[in-house]
Amino acid sequence: MQYLLTAFLTSLVLTALIVRCRFWHIGHIFDSELDSVQKFHAKPVPRVGGVSLVIAMLATCIVAAFRETAELPDLLLLLVSAMPAFLGGLVEDLTKRVRVVTRLGLAMASGALAYFLLDAAVVRVDIIGLDWLLQYTVISFLFTIFAIGGAANALNIIDGYNGLAAVVSAMIFAGFAYVCFYLGDRMLLIVALGMLGGVVGFLFWNYPKGHIFLGDGGAYFLGFMVGELSVLLLVRHPEVSAWFPLLLCIYPVFETLFSIYRKRWLRGSSPGAPDGVHLHMLIYKRVVRWVVGSREAHHLTWRNSLTSPYLWLLSSLGVIPAVLFWQMPVMLMICVLAFATGYVMLYRKLVLFRIPKWMVVRRKRHGR
Repeated sequence: MQYLLTAFLTSLVLTALIVRCRFWHIGHIFDSELDSVQKFHAKPVPRVGGVSLVIAMLATCIVAAFRETAELPDLLLLLVSAMPAFLGGLVEDLTKRVRVVTRLGLAMASGALAYFLLDAAVVRVDIIGLDWLLQYTVISFLFTIFAIGGAANALNIIDGYNGLAAVVSAMIFAGFAYVCFYLGDRMLLIVALGMLGGVVGFLFWNYPKGHIFLGDGGAYFLGFMVGELSVLLLVRHPEVSAWFPLLLCIYPVFETLFSIYRKRWLRGSSPGAPDGVHLHMLIYKRVVRWVVGSREAHHLTWRNSLTSPYLWLLSSLGVIPAVLFWQMPVMLMICVLAFATGYVMLYRKLVLFRIPKWMVVRRKRHGR
C-alpha cells in the first residue's frame, strides 16, 4: 500500500500544481484545437498529464530504494526504457509536430530497450504455430517491438474523453496487481501499484471536469507500461496463459485492431489517419450528444464526461473475467471471442442508428 499511496499523492499534488499554478503555463502546453475531428472539449486545457505519471513512478522507485533494494535495478531499467515512448509523445504535446509514425517508432524503440535491458521478449502467445516461430530470435524481437508499439498506440487511440483512457488503464493495472500479488512477484506488483496510484491521482483532476489531459506523452507512457507488464508477466511466469493479459487489455487492443481493419481494408486509408468513427466517438455522437443539445461550455464538458462510463463498462467485460479466470486458458479464449463478437455487434448497431435501449439516457432539459 505504501507504493500505491506514494504514487497517488505524488500524482495528485503535481497535477494540481500543473492545473492551478498559472504562472507555470506556457501557451503551447494547452490543447487549443477545439474544432478538430477528435476534440470534444470546450476550452483550452493543459495536455501534459503524463509528466505527473512519470514522476509518480519515479517516486515509487525512490520508496523501493529503501524497501525493495533487490527490485530497484529492474524498476529503474523499466522506467529508462519507457523514456523514448514518453518523450516522443510529450514533444508532440508541446509542438504538435511529431508524426504518428515517429511516435510509433519511438514506442517500438522503448520496446527494444526493454527487450535488451530486461529480457522482455515475447516468446509465446499460446497459439500453435506462432509459438514455434517465436522461438527464432529475430521473429521474437520484431514481434515484441511491434506488440509494445501497438500497446502504446492503443491507449492513445482510446484517449478521447475525460477519464476514458485513465480509468481503463487503472482497471488493467489493478488486474495485473491482483495476479502479481498472487504469484508473489514483487517487482511487477510494485509497477502495477505505482501506475495505479499515479493514474488515480491524475483522475482527480481529469474527471469529470477535464482540467488536464494525459496528452500523447501520458497515453504512450501508460500503453508502454501496460505492454511491458504483459510481456514481463509471461516471461517471468510460464504458468500464466498469454490469453490473460490479452483479455485484460482487450478493449484498447481490439479497438486498435478493428480500427486498422476499418481504415485500411474498408476505407482504403492510412491506419494512422484520424477519423471520427471510433467506437467511443460513435457513442458520443449517437447516444450522448442528443441528451444535451446546448453548445454552452459546461454542457459540452458534461456531455464529454457522460461518454466514458459506457466504455468503462465495456472494458470491465474483459477485465473482470480475466481476473476471475486467469488460471483457466479455455475460459479466457472463450471470453476473448465473446468480447470481439459483442464489440462488432455493438459497433454495427451504432453505425446503423439502431441504438440499444439500455444505452439511452433521458434527455436533459435546459433553458435557452
